[in-house]
Amino acid sequence: MIPLRDNIPSSTVPYVNYAIIVTCAIVYLAWQLPDAPNLHADFAFNPSHLVSRDALATQGAGPTLLTILTSMFMHGGFLHLGFNMLFLWVFGDNVEDRMGHLRYLIFYLLCGTIAALTHALVSVFASVPVLGASGAIAGVLGAYFVLFRGASIRTLVPFIFLWTIMDIPAVVFLGLWFILQLFSGFGTIGGAGGGVAFWAHIGGFLAGWLLVRRFAVVRRNAPPRPRVIDIRYD
Repeated sequence: MIPLRDNIPSSTVPYVNYAIIVTCAIVYLAWQLPDAPNLHADFAFNPSHLVSRDALATQGAGPTLLTILTSMFMHGGFLHLGFNMLFLWVFGDNVEDRMGHLRYLIFYLLCGTIAALTHALVSVFASVPVLGASGAIAGVLGAYFVLFRGASIRTLVPFIFLWTIMDIPAVVFLGLWFILQLFSGFGTIGGAGGGVAFWAHIGGFLAGWLLVRRFAVVRRNAPPRPRVIDIRYD
C-alpha cells in the first residue's frame, strides 16, 4: 500500500520535515556524482563496530555512534529514497505540527537512534552496514498512530493486476504496516536482515509510540477538522 495523503491539515509550516526531505535528497544526489567519496564506508552505520575491539581502538565509540545519525540521511537507491520521503511527507507534517519544530527534530533523531540500536541488538551486531531514514520515519508513524487515530489515509492499493485508490483509517493502515514489519522481522532474527532492517522499523515505531506523549504539545483548542477528500469524475 502506498500512502498519498491524509485528511488532517497542519496549522503550521513543517520546516523541519521539509529540511529533512531536502537534506536526504541532496545527500543522495551528491552520492551519485562521479567523484563522490565512499559515503557507504564512511558514514553508514555498522553495528559490528559497537563491539569490535579493533574498531573501537581505531576510531573510538564516538564516531561509530555518530554514524547512526549520518546514516539516517543516506539511501541506497532512488526507490529507497522515494518511498521513505513519501511516508515522511504524508505523516511527518502533522506530527511536527503537534510537537513544534525543535521537539520534532529531537524526537526524529532519537527514534532513529533507538531504531538503529534495536537492529544492532537483534542482528547480533552484524557486520553489514545499514543506512536509511526508515527507522526514524517509523518513529513518526508510531507518533501519528497515537495522535491521529481518527485520520484517514488516501492510499494506492494493489488489487490483483490493478491499482485502486481507497481511504483507509490511519489505525488500520499503520496497524497493517506494523504487523508486516513484525512478521518480516521475526524471519530475520540473528541475521543481517536480508537487505532490509525490519527490526529498525519495529524499534523505531515502538519508540515513537512510547515517547510521543513526552514530545507532543497538548492543545487547549480543538484539533483541526479533517479536510474532506473527494474525487470528482468527469
